[in-house]
Amino acid sequence: MLRSADRAELERRARAATSSQRDALRARIVLAAASGLGSAEIAAQQRVSVDAVSKWRGRYARLGIKGLGDRARSGRPSRLTPVEKLEIVSLACEPAPEDHGLAGWTLDRLAQEIERRGIATISRSWLQVLLARAELRPHKHKMWLHSVDPTFREKVTAIVDMYLSPPADVTVLCVDEKTGMQAVERKHPGRPAAPGRLARREYEYIRHGTQSLLAAFDPRSGEVLACCGRTRTGDDLEAFMEQVAAAVPGQVCVIWDNLNIHHGKRWERFNERHDKRFRFLYTPLHASWVNQIELWFGVLQRRCLTRASFKSAAALGQAVLAFADYWNAEAGHPFRWSFTGYPATEDEAA
Repeated sequence: MLRSADRAELERRARAATSSQRDALRARIVLAAASGLGSAEIAAQQRVSVDAVSKWRGRYARLGIKGLGDRARSGRPSRLTPVEKLEIVSLACEPAPEDHGLAGWTLDRLAQEIERRGIATISRSWLQVLLARAELRPHKHKMWLHSVDPTFREKVTAIVDMYLSPPADVTVLCVDEKTGMQAVERKHPGRPAAPGRLARREYEYIRHGTQSLLAAFDPRSGEVLACCGRTRTGDDLEAFMEQVAAAVPGQVCVIWDNLNIHHGKRWERFNERHDKRFRFLYTPLHASWVNQIELWFGVLQRRCLTRASFKSAAALGQAVLAFADYWNAEAGHPFRWSFTGYPATEDEAA
């Protein structure tokens, strides 16, 4: 039997956009029962079980509209007040004190600091749960390098424009060096993976010197031009750029970072020798990641260098050049590179 004073409230709950799905469903069940429908018909209409319909019909019959709310759940009440929880989260967001030679937070150290400040007494396990609920991991960090270049925006915009909309007659090349590649030979052979067992690799190794890689990556085609040697001097780079000039006709835009050998009169003379068809764009200070060659260096590291064992520096250089040939012949592709380093201003969006 529907109480006359309740109908308006139940109808409001059933149709209001601000009602939760739970409250609206319970209101519809009670209204349908008041219209004379049986529990089975209501269950089919509302797509719920007959037991659910019977439950909310019975709760309303006994308690009225108050019976349609959720009952208080059982369990021990929280030992921390909402304010204490917020103070703990706030503390976890602070830099850890640098005393006794300690740096950074651990769960135990954070629990001790919470108690020392008189906020609360909390166990390690409950602190871990509280931090997880707040999506806080104060014991972890990510590396970050801030660019102090005052012309950061202008330089990045020019480079991104060259990636996205290069002139039709210009070849864009991302040029850089990967130095100090170590020719490391493992003292004993590794073991392949097996069911239930990871592959094994020997810890001890023998050093056989290093190689430096000079490379140019075409972001439009994905092709790479590379050479390896023992040194990375201005003369080495100039010799490599002569190879680039011979391999790439027409206008060329070179994107590279601010290394000292990337600057100087030698590049003015180089450009004069090649009819001034080269243009040089420099990445911002501390932002060499804007150069897409860094992505290819990452692929090279993962697929060629990390798991290999080299008996000599020459073998390392041969492997790197073999991978570059393989990349150009079979695996090469442009990268889906994106930049989200600064938001568009109203002037730029207009």
